[in-house]
Amino acid sequence: QVQLVESGGGLVQSGGSLTLSCAASGIIFSANAAAWYRQVPGHEREFVARIMSGGGAYYADSVQGRFAISRDNAKNTLYLQMASLRPEDTAVYYCNCFTYWGEGTRVTVSP
Repeated sequence: QVQLVESGGGLVQSGGSLTLSCAASGIIFSANAAAWYRQVPGHEREFVARIMSGGGAYYADSVQGRFAISRDNAKNTLYLQMASLRPEDTAVYYCNCFTYWGEGTRVTVSP
């Protein structure tokens, strides 16, 4: 059974930092691109960052320069380092690999 399990969400003040993790199982994680998305009520799920199997990374304009995506293939884990957080970053964050999704972890940034 394929599982993606996010962790690391929580409450943080504006300007603060937070790191999210996504543990993958039941999938050849190292052979696939992996990504982070986020969603708020009433909005479509939006792309945040993607890392390719070869290590190249791509970011949404809204997080460029503030977030960093990385992966540890030996641990089958995806990370998202977030800095200079803003209230508009508040959302449920989801990890994605191929067609599989985690259930999300909530990030709340206070004003």
